[in-house]
Amino acid sequence: MENSNSFLRNALSRRTFMAGAGTAAAGALLTGCGDSSTVTIPIPPVTALTDSDILNFALNLEYLEAEFYLRAATGSGLSAADAGAGAGTVVGGAKVPGLTSGQQSILNEIAYDEQQHVRFLRSALGSAAISRPNIDLTASFAGAVTAANTLTVANTPAIPTGFNPFGSFDQFLVGAFVFEDVGVTAYNGAAPLISTAGITAGLLTAAAGILAVEAYHAAYVRTVLTGLSIAQGTTAYPYALYANRISALRAALGGGNETPLTGFAATPSTVATVGTSSIVAADATNAIAFHRNTDQVLHIVYGTFSNTAGSTTPAAGVAKGGFFPNGLNGIIAVTQS
Repeated sequence: MENSNSFLRNALSRRTFMAGAGTAAAGALLTGCGDSSTVTIPIPPVTALTDSDILNFALNLEYLEAEFYLRAATGSGLSAADAGAGAGTVVGGAKVPGLTSGQQSILNEIAYDEQQHVRFLRSALGSAAISRPNIDLTASFAGAVTAANTLTVANTPAIPTGFNPFGSFDQFLVGAFVFEDVGVTAYNGAAPLISTAGITAGLLTAAAGILAVEAYHAAYVRTVLTGLSIAQGTTAYPYALYANRISALRAALGGGNETPLTGFAATPSTVATVGTSSIVAADATNAIAFHRNTDQVLHIVYGTFSNTAGSTTPAAGVAKGGFFPNGLNGIIAVTQS
């Protein structure tokens, strides 16, 4: 099968499909994360989308992950060539201090993977590739901590208000936990939307390959957080519990589909009985990875509930906020429900 990027680019324009989110009413209220202003905007109806639209949606997320990991590993983000012409700015991010050689190596590896995902998608999309949108890696994390701490999560301490994913390796792990499961569920949810032409061109194979890499990243983060909690106890090492607060927030914003970290009880079971794991984010019945649709992913990365005080219900018509203060680039950028 021909898998060249030129073939992929040619296939992107040969198919449209109807997205599954449905058509939402126009004129919903938008409240950006960290922005107290309320703006009335029309919600564009769900129209025919192309494979290019789906890949550009994925590219937005890869820009975010690449900037997070590159800055954590090296202190610098994507090159101008990788960000695209007229790319938005990135606020925040710094090299994580005090890393061991092993920790530095794993950060280097994950950062490289995410950088290459950006390069692959940009190459496959060619002239249709969107440039990097504005990204926030400072206020977005502070907002996520505030929102996560408002939720009721049993036996789970609040995340400290000074949380900084670039402040230490342990805090970095919690920051990475924010992204990786979302990447896995997003690719899993998008895979069925790829056209027949796109499948023939190798897009489904490529998406499955990227999903697998994201799943390796997620499993690493989950394994280290769980292992350190088992070794040190959650009083001395509360970071897995902090991650569970993030998991609860993602569930509230993104339609559930979460597996909290477990297995670090003071007296763990020694009974040899197989059962669900906290290392794999999958449904308990069939052990199949969760999926999210584009709308659920938008709710998570924008981090915005409805503008009703105290609401934990995602809002329709949200076009910006959280990690994307000016919204995503491309046609899939406004929440439909």
